[in-house]
Amino acid sequence: MGEALQLVIDGGEHGHAVVFGVLSLLLQVFIPYQRYVRLLKWLTLSLLAYVAVAFLVHIDWIPAIRKSLAPELSFNPEFVAVVVAVFGTTISPYLFFWQASQEVEELRGGNGSAALNSSPEEARRHLRRIKIDTYVGMGFSNLIAFFIILSTAVTLHVAGITQIQTSAQAAEALRPLAGNFAFLFFSLGIIGTGMLALPVLAGSAAYAMADSFGWKQGLDRKLLEAKEFYGIIILATVGGVLLDFTPIDPIKALFWSAVINGVISVPIMAVMMLMAVRPEVMGPFVIRRSLKVLGWLSVLVMLVAVVAMVITSW
Repeated sequence: MGEALQLVIDGGEHGHAVVFGVLSLLLQVFIPYQRYVRLLKWLTLSLLAYVAVAFLVHIDWIPAIRKSLAPELSFNPEFVAVVVAVFGTTISPYLFFWQASQEVEELRGGNGSAALNSSPEEARRHLRRIKIDTYVGMGFSNLIAFFIILSTAVTLHVAGITQIQTSAQAAEALRPLAGNFAFLFFSLGIIGTGMLALPVLAGSAAYAMADSFGWKQGLDRKLLEAKEFYGIIILATVGGVLLDFTPIDPIKALFWSAVINGVISVPIMAVMMLMAVRPEVMGPFVIRRSLKVLGWLSVLVMLVAVVAMVITSW
């Protein structure tokens, strides 16, 4: 984010990174949850910048769509690792904690609803809302991911630019290939995506830690009401800023983080599936047969990808 802003307005990339970190912390700590979550929803529109990039560059749509639907598969270690990384960014463990915690936040926010275990008659309405929310969110995020892959494939990859250390380098490389507007939209997309991702990543870590240790939690609470919870958010954000001052390659760090997410998603999903069919855990809300089949199929696909990565890497 700091490098992307530097490309747009100049200045020091490290200074910009510190500003983004401080701004994200201030928003999470001092803006009431109900107001902050509306800001995050509007911020998702920044992702449309990636769609705009795709329409600013020349794309031969027929072969692009054909290759997207029927890609050339390979079983070399790099290809399989990328598949695991894509799974890890699609079904990320931190999203399990974030989505569940946001449902609790909505209840605390006084939306007129009660927890389903004390008000099971509202289950159909709430589960339908959650299902629609998940379908729309996953569909939107995967569509944006497709346009990011498509835009970089028809510009950077075609031009032989395959070694990128930062997302800002990708934006800068787009300028001579796709023009200033594509460069600007891609840069703004990086910044908007980062401001959207920071609270999710830091917040999900804080929710997971608070659940594990029984701490008070929630973005709807004041700082002094949930000191440990906000302490994790502060540590995670400060740690992210400090990484900017190290020689760590951020693209490689993101890639291998995605691979790790893909690996650890397998046991987490398996435990979730085992819990979801147990009446003593779910009460009257055990999952139906179709969801059970789809859930275990997803676990199996993830497991096969991880095992294939391990085997091909030997």
